[in-house]
Amino acid sequence: MRRLFVALSIAVFLAVIFQPIGALSGQQTQPSDARASSGQDKKQNPDPQANAPATPGQQPNDNLQLQARLVSMTVTVSDSLGRFVTGLQKKNFEVFDDGVKQEIAHFSDEDAPLTLGIIYDVSGSMGDLTSRSFQALRRLFETSHQDDEYFIIAFNARAQLVQDFTTSPSEIMSRVIFVKAKGSTALFDGVYLGLEKARQGRHRKKALLIISDGEENSSRYSGRELREMLKESDVPVYSIGISQLYAGMGTLESLSGWSGGMAFAPMDEPDTRDIYTRIALMLRHQYAIGFYPTDAARVVDWHKVRLTINAPRGLGRLSLSYKKEYRSFGR
Repeated sequence: MRRLFVALSIAVFLAVIFQPIGALSGQQTQPSDARASSGQDKKQNPDPQANAPATPGQQPNDNLQLQARLVSMTVTVSDSLGRFVTGLQKKNFEVFDDGVKQEIAHFSDEDAPLTLGIIYDVSGSMGDLTSRSFQALRRLFETSHQDDEYFIIAFNARAQLVQDFTTSPSEIMSRVIFVKAKGSTALFDGVYLGLEKARQGRHRKKALLIISDGEENSSRYSGRELREMLKESDVPVYSIGISQLYAGMGTLESLSGWSGGMAFAPMDEPDTRDIYTRIALMLRHQYAIGFYPTDAARVVDWHKVRLTINAPRGLGRLSLSYKKEYRSFGR
């Protein structure tokens, strides 16, 4: 009887001693019931942050994000004789967004290098104008910035990249100088491809130069699609109309105007060479102006921008070329 009592006492003692150890092991991983118990634990002890309402500080402020986007413009200023005006300062300009004056947040008149895409018409309608106009292109390279980079897209029935980014004018000249003009004209496709390629350029400043008679009869992209892309891009388009056709020149003027660029219509070969020189000088003497819209979140498709200039005395009447619309950031 005494032995039985001792045995029972030892059993009770061991049970008391090992109870805490068993409890602790239950807080650790249970090999046999881990998967079953994990689902129950989640239901019984949910993460207090899982369904907690987000605080105002955790929600992105869409209005602030919209207003943080800079609207940038490339601005060309010329006088009544067509000469480019340099040396103006930030205080000489005023910017209005849908009639509301804006603060100019960025201003530069630096002679910065650029990425220039040449969109070259080699369709049958150009005839022998192709080689002659391309020879005059040398004048552009003679006056351009030494760090400029170029690419060429040639188009007839379809548009294709014939020279990737290069800083060598000789590479540009060697690519197209012996091309024979033939086929139909996919002008819109050429410009569309040029805009996409320009985005890959290494310089912040970018532009396209179209050399064409302005004829269009073979593009996959419509004029409406191209217009939207030109208005949304920060790539001004400059055009040289190698034709006396009114309709073709009107097309080039529209493409350039939508982007904030300019179109030129040379009268003869000497005039063509002079225009190339003028374009090179213009690209080196432009103003970069940017502002943060004070009402960027307002629900409109397009904002209209107006730029005015308070010129110093003696400069007379000045003309401004810039992109006059931008799409609402929330669109």
